[in-house]
Amino acid sequence: MYYLQSKKLKDLERAELGHSGVHVKMLAAPVNPADINMIQGTYAILPDLPAVGGNEGVGQVVEVGSHVTSVKPGDWVVPVNAGFGTWRTNAVVSEEILLKLPCDIPLLCAATLSVNPCTAYRMLADFETLGPGDSVIQNAANSGVGQAVIQIAAALGIKTINVIRDRPNLQEVVDRLTSLGADYVITEEMLRKPEMKDLFKKVPKPRLALNCVGGKSTTEMLRHIEHKGTMVTYGGMAKQPVTVPVSAFIFKDVQLRGFWMTQWKKEQTQNKERLTEMILYLCDLIRKGQLTAPVCTEVPLKDYQIALEASMKPFISAKQVLIM
Repeated sequence: MYYLQSKKLKDLERAELGHSGVHVKMLAAPVNPADINMIQGTYAILPDLPAVGGNEGVGQVVEVGSHVTSVKPGDWVVPVNAGFGTWRTNAVVSEEILLKLPCDIPLLCAATLSVNPCTAYRMLADFETLGPGDSVIQNAANSGVGQAVIQIAAALGIKTINVIRDRPNLQEVVDRLTSLGADYVITEEMLRKPEMKDLFKKVPKPRLALNCVGGKSTTEMLRHIEHKGTMVTYGGMAKQPVTVPVSAFIFKDVQLRGFWMTQWKKEQTQNKERLTEMILYLCDLIRKGQLTAPVCTEVPLKDYQIALEASMKPFISAKQVLIM
């Protein structure tokens, strides 16, 4: 069994299957920002060392112990919780930490399903009651979560106002997000201009704002949120605090909330059906062509250093996916 540990690829003997084990052959696993943060030691949860990197990915069941009932050989599975260690070729684990996936969806969709699309779905569903014609505003709209928000919202008839940083290939990114169903794509600079008033003549002010950046981007989005609206923070790419004008609290009575997919999954320990229901809904969107994987660069596991370096470069829209 090969796996990525401490920035090195190592070969270790696989654990015994036993009566309750599940032998999983990993197929593909992305490199996400949280994975890099865990390696750097700056994430909210850190595994005991030595550890295998990677929190997301899809594998195929090879063999199961005699007491295993929820999965069978040939099934596709994803880890339920973070800390699984997906950057490896094989693993023997308990069935309780696996969730069965339909195997009729594309591999890259399966590999990137359990973090970003789930985060997008929960934020759209859990904080405000939204319906067709309502709007959402988000920054970091070209991120994995941002792209999923655009597509899921479009499937629900919800309008999206998508904020991105200015960049050399701006029109290319705008075209990409528009092709996914984005209604409006604007830069952070445009967010601060008076012309925003004209936009809100075409679409209602958003009752939900999704923040993955922090700093000035957050403050500017708050200016456009509806009275009694909600801003949900799920990331801090700018590494700057969320600054809220006093007027937003007093005159708009806005709510500021936070969301962390890892915590949500922990809270579903006794309610795996809710997690399964969400995954099946997202898989149905994939089958209908309403939800696609982000642009991905497939990298063989042996070339993991290329993937790690690429994932930390600025303005890189493609998600690095390790192929086992």
